[in-house]
Amino acid sequence: MRGALLNLPAQVVLPRRSRAGAALRRGLWWVVLSLTGGVERRGRLPRGGCVVVANHSSHADTAALLAALDARHSPAIGAAADYWFASPWRRRICRRLAAGFPVRRGGGGMEDLLTMAGELRAGRAVVLFPEGTRAQDGELGSFHRGALVLAEEAGVPVVPVGIAGTDRLLPKHGRLRSALVRVTIGEPLPPAVTPQEARDAVVALHARTVCEPLRDSATRRRVAAVVTSRRGLPLAFCWALAEALSWPLMPELLLGAVCVAVPRAALKMSLGALAGSLAGGLLALHLASAGVHLPAPLTTERMRAEVRHELALEGASAVRHQPWNGIPFKVYGAEAGRAGVPAPEWLAASAAARGSRTLTVGLAFAGFGLLLRRHRRQYGRYLALLGSGFAAGLSLIVHGWG
Repeated sequence: MRGALLNLPAQVVLPRRSRAGAALRRGLWWVVLSLTGGVERRGRLPRGGCVVVANHSSHADTAALLAALDARHSPAIGAAADYWFASPWRRRICRRLAAGFPVRRGGGGMEDLLTMAGELRAGRAVVLFPEGTRAQDGELGSFHRGALVLAEEAGVPVVPVGIAGTDRLLPKHGRLRSALVRVTIGEPLPPAVTPQEARDAVVALHARTVCEPLRDSATRRRVAAVVTSRRGLPLAFCWALAEALSWPLMPELLLGAVCVAVPRAALKMSLGALAGSLAGGLLALHLASAGVHLPAPLTTERMRAEVRHELALEGASAVRHQPWNGIPFKVYGAEAGRAGVPAPEWLAASAAARGSRTLTVGLAFAGFGLLLRRHRRQYGRYLALLGSGFAAGLSLIVHGWG
């Protein structure tokens, strides 16, 4: 009878509310893991109910599985009753954010597991960590029989899963840090599989997932090498300083390239660009006040007239319009010098205007880079799109102010 159940497609009759909750949890944890380094999945669960068995080295394993497994299976996570259900707030967190159900580790755990047999027959996936606790050295311990007994009782397959990266993301007794998490779903095993066979399948999947090289772009690696070297910060500073004087390419273009390539360097590069902008703007003001006229490519007389009008009405605070109107910062610096704007007032106003824009842009590109970390092999194409978009936008701005 149990063999026959495996050969027939299971009828999924899970309540819509259960599937909707699973979809919300999956979306939540996908966003969280995307922001902390990314998550990617290989393989899919079979149709119908199944018992998922996975390696366990971090509390982040639960988040990884909830983000990777199909919401139509409404995954339920077996959680240690003596830890996750020991207090009301932990119980609420476990049930609402992880769809957890209690499994006693000191006796009675088998009865807890068997209460899920009906859920499995209805098409649900029950996720268990057969080691019973988190591994400390990355080596899988022996598997307990509970998951396999449950699968045999419900007549559903056992699905091995290998998880990699969570031990770096959230080490046992460690702090959260950025890391890519990868989940590999294996081929279903019959419910009569032995604990050793199930363990061997998970070990093989885990090893394959850990050793699988991360597909990357050679261009991104070269950019990352520059950004993380001693040349990274001076590059951002000099680029922004040159743009505040005469260089036509805004520092946001540089940030769009480097912050996506190396998200963790976004704040450093953004602050470097901001410092360069302020230094260049102050220098532009002094040069203009001394009668020096620097080249200003890709600017128009109408831009300069608009800035002169704003400065006459608002003084140094007129630079607050610069992040939004498309007029280059160098135009404001030069015209402020010719209008005799005091340097301290100019520095304070430009720090607020440029700071809000530069830091927002840099951190936004960093977030984008984290979301696209799993697609970093496409970095070269991204650069081409970034350059094309910038060229098109700059042409429209210059034409609009012509």
